[in-house]
Amino acid sequence: MKINQKKCVGCGNCVPFCPMGAIHIENSVATVNEEECVECNTCFRCCESENLSPFLVKTVRKLLGRIHLRHDARMDICPTGALDPPDLEWPRSLRRAFSDPTVTHDSTGVAGRGTEEIKTNDITGRIGPGDAGVVIDLGRPGTGVFLYEIDKMTRALSKLDISYEEKNPLSAIMPDLKTGALQKDTLQEKVLSAIIEIKIKLDQLPEVLQIVETVAGELDTVISVGVASRCDEDGAIPHQSICLAAGYTLSLNGKTNLGLGCPAAQEVSS
Repeated sequence: MKINQKKCVGCGNCVPFCPMGAIHIENSVATVNEEECVECNTCFRCCESENLSPFLVKTVRKLLGRIHLRHDARMDICPTGALDPPDLEWPRSLRRAFSDPTVTHDSTGVAGRGTEEIKTNDITGRIGPGDAGVVIDLGRPGTGVFLYEIDKMTRALSKLDISYEEKNPLSAIMPDLKTGALQKDTLQEKVLSAIIEIKIKLDQLPEVLQIVETVAGELDTVISVGVASRCDEDGAIPHQSICLAAGYTLSLNGKTNLGLGCPAAQEVSS
C-alpha cells in the first residue's frame, strides 16, 4: 500500500485496520513499513474516502485547536483519500494474491489461499481409501509468513513420497513438485497466510506430522495442521487412531462431509 504524503493529514484512521501493524504515524503523516505490508488492501477497503482538500482539513483543525476543540472523521473514513493501492509487479504481486481475499489467483481461478474444494472431498474424490489429505496453514493476521519459511517446510516434506495438490497457488510457484522448492525470486515476499496441500498414504501420517512439528520450531510464524480421510463403512475415521497413537491430540472442531447429491468423481465414472 502507498500513502500519498501530500494528501495525508495524519488522522491515523487507517492504522488500526492494518492486520500486520505495518502503518504508523511519523512526522504527522501515515507511513507504511513496506517489508511488513502484505498488500492485503484491508486499510483501503475499510477506510472510505471523503476526498476532502488536505489544506481545508488542516486549516479547520488548526482553527478549532485554537479554541481547544477538534473534529475527527469517523474511524472508517480517510478524509482526503490518501490511501493509494499501487500497481504491483512480480514477485511483489504475490503478496496481494495470497493476502487479499477479494483477489482471484491466476493459478486457480478462485479467490483464497487454497483450492476451491480444500475442505471437502465430495466432488473431486481426490482422497481415496488408504489416503490422507494434509493441509498446513502458515501465517495469521499480525504475524504473516515469508515465502522462504514456506519453502523450508515444503523442502522438508518433499523428502517423503508425497503429492502436492497441483491446483494450489503454492504449487504454481514450484518449478518442480518433486523437490517442493519455491521459485527463488519469490522467497523474500511476505503474505498474510498460505496453505500447503498434500496427499499421502495413511501410514505416512506420523512421519509427516513429525516433520511439520520439527520445522515449525524453526519458523517465526503460526502454523496449524488439518488432516482428512474418507470414513470407513462403519463410520470410523481412519486418521483419528493413527494421530492419537503418534501422540497428536485432535481438535474437536472437525468436519464431516456427507456429499449428499454430489457423489465422488471416481464413483461417477466407475
